[in-house]
Amino acid sequence: MNRYYYDFHIHSCLSPCADNDMTPNNIAGMAALAGLNIVALTDHNSSRNCPAFFAAAKKNGIIPVAGMELTTAEDIHVVCLFEKLSDALRFNDEIDTKRVHIKNRTDIFGDQLLMDENDNVIGTEPDLLSNATVIPIGDVPALVERFHGFCFPAHIDREANGILATLGFFPSDSGFTCVELHDPEKEAEYRMRYPPLEDFRIVSGSDAHYLGDIRDKICCAELPDEPYSSEFVRHQLFRWLRGELA
Repeated sequence: MNRYYYDFHIHSCLSPCADNDMTPNNIAGMAALAGLNIVALTDHNSSRNCPAFFAAAKKNGIIPVAGMELTTAEDIHVVCLFEKLSDALRFNDEIDTKRVHIKNRTDIFGDQLLMDENDNVIGTEPDLLSNATVIPIGDVPALVERFHGFCFPAHIDREANGILATLGFFPSDSGFTCVELHDPEKEAEYRMRYPPLEDFRIVSGSDAHYLGDIRDKICCAELPDEPYSSEFVRHQLFRWLRGELA
C-alpha cells in the first residue's frame, strides 16, 4: 500500500470557462510540481482532450484518469470518471447526443480548444460545452455505469451548480455513493448536516480552470500498487472509489 495524492477535477482549455494556458502538458507539469500522483481531466460535457492528457501525464510521471464534468438537465454538475480511456470516449459520444447544441460565443465564453499531445491546437468545439444536457440527475449513475465509469456530484458545498443548492436537499435514493467537496475541511460538517452522506466516500477536487488553481497535494488514497503499473493503480483507485477498499 502506498499513499497517492489526487485531484479528480481539473479543466483543460477545451472547457469554455478555462484559460487557454490549461493545455494537457501544462496541466500535467503543474500537477507534478504540486506533488500530485493521480489527476483526472474533467472538461465540461466532453472528454475529447483526454487522449492528449494521457500522453502528457505519462511524460510527467502522473497517473491520468479520463473524465468529464457532466451538466444535468437541472444544471447540476457531476464528475464522471472512467478507468479506461476508451470508455470515456464512448461516453463522450453518448453525451454528444444528449447535449443542447448552441453555437459557442468565443468572445463571451472562450475558445474551447482541442489539443494534441504536444499542445498543438488541432481543432475547436463549435458548440457551447457548459450548458445543461437533457439528462436528469436521477439517470446519471446508471448511465455512467453502462460505460464502466464512476460518478459523484461535484462541489456540493458551492452555490453554483451544486446538488444541494439546486435541489435544497440530498436525495436518499440518488444512486450515488460518493460526493465531492471543494473544501475538504467541511467533511465533518456536511456529514452531520446531511445524514444520507453518513456512509459516503467524500473526495475533494480543485475544479481548476487556471494553472494557479491546481492545488498542492492535500487529499490522498491508500492504494495497493504491486506489481506496479499505472493501469494497476488506476484499477485500485476505482475499487477505492466504489468502497471496495478502506
